[in-house]
Amino acid sequence: MASEKFELVLKTIPGSPGVYQYFNKDGNIIYIGKAKNLKKRVSSYFNKVHDDAKTRILVRNIDKIEYIVVNTEMDALLLENNLIKTHKPKYNILLKDDKTYPWLCIKKERFPRVFLTRNVVKDGSEYYGPYASVKMANALMSLVKELYHIRTCRFDLSEENIDAGKFKVCLDYHIGKCKGPCEGYQTEEDYNSD
Repeated sequence: MASEKFELVLKTIPGSPGVYQYFNKDGNIIYIGKAKNLKKRVSSYFNKVHDDAKTRILVRNIDKIEYIVVNTEMDALLLENNLIKTHKPKYNILLKDDKTYPWLCIKKERFPRVFLTRNVVKDGSEYYGPYASVKMANALMSLVKELYHIRTCRFDLSEENIDAGKFKVCLDYHIGKCKGPCEGYQTEEDYNSD
């Protein structure tokens, strides 16, 4: 039985947050997971019968277990995400297709936009997250939109473009969700203090 093979690991693995990696007999990583409590999570693979055939096959193919202890559950989430992207383990479906957890971005630009993204770009913008729950991220974004009059358009609101009258206000302006910086109805200073 697999649990006997890993008896020492299962006894000594700490109950801390972390990331675990399962290797096959060829030394390839076949699964990466995160846990709030490594001991409980890793043990759960070996001390019960799994209904899911994929999980049963995964457990049969585990030849070695390694783990990395981190300080927080958020650290585990980030590390798991990065390791899955790097190693692309066979049994990881979630995140394998280059999906990642959403971040809240405050774009570095005149009249900064605030939006959710799955791509963190090092362009000086501020990013908050990642959020393990898309529902929670959307709720946060809705709250931000309700509290602040932020623009949603992607226009280049340079002084020259605004002065040249390149843009017209959109529906958000007419329903009171934006103050119309695209037509110069709101100053940059007022926008940033709003």
